[in-house]
Amino acid sequence: MKKTVLTRKAAVLLLAGALGAGVAGVGFTDLGARAAIMLTNTVTGQPLDLAEAPEEGRDTKAVKTFLETGVNIYNENPACLAKGHELFLSMCSGCHGHYAEGKIGPGLNDSYWTYPKNETDQGLFETIFGGAQGQMGPMYGALNMNEMLLVMSWVRHLYKDDPKGATWLTPEQRSKFTPFNANAKHIEPAEELTAACGGPAG
Repeated sequence: MKKTVLTRKAAVLLLAGALGAGVAGVGFTDLGARAAIMLTNTVTGQPLDLAEAPEEGRDTKAVKTFLETGVNIYNENPACLAKGHELFLSMCSGCHGHYAEGKIGPGLNDSYWTYPKNETDQGLFETIFGGAQGQMGPMYGALNMNEMLLVMSWVRHLYKDDPKGATWLTPEQRSKFTPFNANAKHIEPAEELTAACGGPAG
């Protein structure tokens, strides 16, 4: 009898732990969200715990879409690139360069990836969220998940190589994409976070 009670308690604890971890080992139950994709740490391969991210910026359309599909709907969205640019300058450019050309950290604007998984938006998110080797620490303490997607959209916009290699773009976006040129006129940074980019009522 005692053994059965302990077994039931263990089963309840295991079930609670599984629910707390979410689908595919990803925590994020407070808003009822579930990641349909498996998100893992770039270095260790362990599942990412999305509960470590700030609560703000978890329930935007972009984050929900990303967790379901691995697709960043902010890519090449003109309404969101200015905010992505501003976030990149304040959080990333010190290591990766003003135009992601590389500095202390590797370049992010060409077809060579230190971590090949970063060629996909899922992989790039995993590296930003959970960190990587060297000085690339986890960014969940500095950026919320919506902001990470905005930064990613700016990094993708800075791509200077052949658009055929831009696997993160839709075929339509790829056909219209112009490789980034730092000397040409480009989108200036902006602090405003509009509703379309996850701001209030976003």
